Amino acid sequence: MRLFLDCEFNGFGGELISLALVDENNQSFYEVLACQNPIPWVVEHVIPILNQTPISLEAFQKQLQKFLNLYDAIEIIADWPEDFALFSRCLIVSAGRCLSLPPLKMQLWMQESNAKVASQQPHNALADAQALKLSYTIQ
Repeated sequence: MRLFLDCEFNGFGGELISLALVDENNQSFYEVLACQNPIPWVVEHVIPILNQTPISLEAFQKQLQKFLNLYDAIEIIADWPEDFALFSRCLIVSAGRCLSLPPLKMQLWMQESNAKVASQQPHNALADAQALKLSYTIQ
């Protein structure tokens, strides 16, 4: 199953704030983590539209594992490399331990901006993942 990924994070190289995955059938995962010291841009453009209360990293990882294990195999598609880095960090539970998942592939898909479906709510990971899915499927 293809899953379309988007993340919001605290500035370039910053910590994960929210992560969304939308599958080909429009089933979705969307969770939010607390951001301790958001940069001003994040305070203005991301925090107000999270539309969800932050949860702990442990709860986040449990929910993520539960969602990903709905599938026999998954292909994560993202349009920005940092989304993969943030997603991958979420899979790590502790030294030498990671979430148990089905077989996983990743695809970086960078479409032309004029072929991109506009997000209904830019800088909201769920809305952006939905727009990525639409952009990918109409290519």
